[in-house]
Amino acid sequence: MNEIRFAENLKALRVAKGLTQAELAERLGVSQRTVSAWETKVCRPDYETLARICSIFDESFEDMLL
Repeated sequence: MNEIRFAENLKALRVAKGLTQAELAERLGVSQRTVSAWETKVCRPDYETLARICSIFDESFEDMLL
């Protein structure tokens, strides 16, 4: 997984959709700190969570990662 692109894409999509980290976290069933960690490249989501992220933003895996 390209962590840099994922982090940039996640934050851009979240902001464009008008979601806070806390709101996205609630939709995904994770903590706000987890979303923050993804956006700062500290860690990355598992594939199941990535699939839910793609669904929320109506994006493909490829678009999220490339």
